[in-house]
Amino acid sequence: MGRYILRRSVQAIPVIFLIAIVSFMLMQAAPGGPAAAFNQNPKISQAQIDGWLQRWCLERNPDVVGMLREFGGWLGVYNCSGGGLASSSGMPNFLPAFLGGGSNGVLHGDFGFSIFTGQPVLGMILERLPATLVLTGTALIIWITLAIILGVIAAVKRYSLFDQAVTLFSYIFYSLPTFWLGLILIYLFAVDLHWLPAQGIINTRSPFSFNTPAYWTDFWKNPGPALVVIGQHLILPVMTLVAVSVAGDSRFVRSSMLDTLSQDYVRTAKAKGLSQRTVIFRHAFRNALLPILTNIALEIAFLFSGAIVTETIFDWPGMGRLYFDGVTNRDYFLLMGILLIGSILVVIANLAADVIYAWADPRIRY
Repeated sequence: MGRYILRRSVQAIPVIFLIAIVSFMLMQAAPGGPAAAFNQNPKISQAQIDGWLQRWCLERNPDVVGMLREFGGWLGVYNCSGGGLASSSGMPNFLPAFLGGGSNGVLHGDFGFSIFTGQPVLGMILERLPATLVLTGTALIIWITLAIILGVIAAVKRYSLFDQAVTLFSYIFYSLPTFWLGLILIYLFAVDLHWLPAQGIINTRSPFSFNTPAYWTDFWKNPGPALVVIGQHLILPVMTLVAVSVAGDSRFVRSSMLDTLSQDYVRTAKAKGLSQRTVIFRHAFRNALLPILTNIALEIAFLFSGAIVTETIFDWPGMGRLYFDGVTNRDYFLLMGILLIGSILVVIANLAADVIYAWADPRIRY
């Protein structure tokens, strides 16, 4: 198992590198450029703009060499200060600083600075990451649990009233746009009934912003009520993310279970006199789990992308809302950083799915 996990982890490295290239090319294709974002700021001189662009190789030369220099400077393998592939100490720039390497670029933990706020990009992302993980993690647990339960029961009770009700639910909610469903839930439960808060992760009366040192100091003084507040704010955005995902995946689980229940080994288990619970969960469900895991791993990317819309609608202080603000402000470094870190999280989730494959089917442990 350990060797398998190590091999899959090594295989994920070129995938992340390819994602970095795609993210960079998308920003290259965006209109304007990093320099255009400074034009409306009278406090910054042209000399400061030129110095900043030179530090990150952002002169935007139209040739291939200029693009490679810019990508290398952002990644951390190229020294934009004039050293080329070598750092100021003469060692390869991609090496860590304590080995004489460089200090600029993603490989060295430097994602650049936000053009709009002037803050380090990595610090801004790490400040918003917990809120996104809370939202998507909660939604993921509920989504997978409901999809499996509804799909398995619908397959076992095929063509029953329960199966038809799940089918109707799936068709309705799978066809609903995420933004429309979120707005409807806000109108019903927040505006009309006043049962739940419409926006944010904490109360607007709170004197502290979420995930700040002052907030956590106040949080640990009395964590119970603080968790209740977060839970209340989670309900509507989680419902928005879960409804669409459960609608599609419950049908997929049902289809996979029906295919497994018709296999000869399942009929043999029934003929042996095994209980229905043993037949379903020990023989049928475990063999139906592999395609289900594949589908869930692929949809984790949808969960992160759906969080962009959901966080924007509910003013959730996470990476999705930060990405939306970055698009609005044409904050190139911020957008590339969010794309890269979000993609790494998706790769990690798929790696976790591969590990679960090995647990579910010992034949994969090669």
